[in-house]
Amino acid sequence: METIRSKLDRKEDLEILNWLTEINYGSQQSDFISRRQLGTGQWLLESIEFQRWLETENQTLFCPGIPGAGKTILTSLVIEELTSHFHDDKRIGVAYIYFNFQRRDEQNVDASLASLLKQLAEWQPSLPTSVKDLYNRHNNKRTRPSVDEISKTLHSVAALYSKMFIIVDALDECQTSNSCRTKFLAEIFNLQGKYRLNIFATSRFVPEVTTKFSQSILLEIRARDQDVQRYLEGHINQLPSFVQQDQELQEEIKTKISDAVDGMYVFKLMLRRIITNLP
Repeated sequence: METIRSKLDRKEDLEILNWLTEINYGSQQSDFISRRQLGTGQWLLESIEFQRWLETENQTLFCPGIPGAGKTILTSLVIEELTSHFHDDKRIGVAYIYFNFQRRDEQNVDASLASLLKQLAEWQPSLPTSVKDLYNRHNNKRTRPSVDEISKTLHSVAALYSKMFIIVDALDECQTSNSCRTKFLAEIFNLQGKYRLNIFATSRFVPEVTTKFSQSILLEIRARDQDVQRYLEGHINQLPSFVQQDQELQEEIKTKISDAVDGMYVFKLMLRRIITNLP
């Protein structure tokens, strides 16, 4: 009977969580982390800025970068590091959002806050009562909770944690209509002001975004020589055989590309052209 009851409770919990929002960033996380070349991005995790952010409470680490610098892949690395490290510690919550301009219509304030609430709620050993109460107030009436209700429930769940991490990628792609981005940032900064919350955010160099993080720890994301080297080493087998057999030529290619590129996307394009054009 206990087993049956446990399964029924779990089914109800999943129904409530999916009612909050059907948006699931887990599949994107799996996709992005799988694209990472092994060994790249370690400079970020080992940086003084990241370690300071990780070890100090209520810190915000803002990582701007040009288009194609590798911000999203590095964000997935940060998420992987945090979820792996704190997987068994239910006192510490982790939630994340990948903003995407093509999904802007579904990534409004309500849905974005609901996604954070969903992730922090399901990180708990059992579904928090406040989330069940929110569901019960609306489900039978076929209504949706307001931003204020979601925010209040988010705060009640946040209070269950001794520390939280919220990771937000591509803030510049968060819609600006109806002050969506402004309201979203205000909500998570308000959350940070009341609880032990560390925020990690990436964006292009957009003044409307960068000014919001003027007091934050700053670490620019750009293609690093070691990342370019490791990526190239991982794709040597795609180069013509005469390149694979010539160590000096390999080093020359690495050096020339490293000197020429400023973003990982540009680097990958150049490498693809080399692979395509060499005889």
